[in-house]
Order: sequence, then C-alpha cells, then structure tokens
Amino acid sequence: MSNFGKKLVGNWQDVVCLILGLWLIVSPWALGFTGIESAMWNAVILGIVIVVMTLMELVEFHDWEEWTDMVIGGWLAISPWVLGFTGEAGGSSLAAGNFLIVGLVVLALAAWSLIGHHGDAHA
Repeated sequence: MSNFGKKLVGNWQDVVCLILGLWLIVSPWALGFTGIESAMWNAVILGIVIVVMTLMELVEFHDWEEWTDMVIGGWLAISPWVLGFTGEAGGSSLAAGNFLIVGLVVLALAAWSLIGHHGDAHA
C-alpha cells in the first residue's frame, strides 16, 4: 500500500470529511435548493474549502486545519438561521437539515481527529 493510501486508511475522519465536502458541493442540485442563493453558495464555497482543507490534512497534518474544520462545521450548523433561509420555500427544510447534519458531523470528526493526533484518544 502506498504511503498516501496508508494515510487515507489511518485518517478515516479526514476521508469522511472529504466525502462530506464533495457532497456539499453537489447538494444544492441533489436536494433542489439552487433557488436559495445564500444556501447554494454557502454549500458550494464551504464544500470546496472542506475538500481543499482535507486534502492538505492528508498530505501533512497541522492543528490549525482541524480547528478551521471545526469552525466551518459550527458555521454550517448555524448558517440556515444566520442566513435566514429556514422559512423559505423551494427546499429550505432540506437545505437547513443538510447544513445542520453535515456541520455537526464535520465539527465532530475534526475534533476527534485533533484529539487522536495528540494521543489522548484512539482516532
């Protein structure tokens, strides 16, 4: 197995975050909330950021990358209410649920990975 392959297996939290980032990018079309611009751009931009951050983490781990992922996860979880698209028609409940679930999972996985890299828990 290549060194990169070993990193993928050893950092499964990052692999899941990578998949979630890719999901965010396509979720406006998959869930039908492209008509809510703030939700669509929130998903696409932050999905791209998560993908880039995760790829950086897989190359070389830095604490700040996990902290950044935790902030992004927190933002995703609260963004439907901050950006005000929870009450709009056209897929807003799907969008809000998507952001809440993906955000909480990204936050939890980044925290787990950070703790695991410092030897306080088995990651």
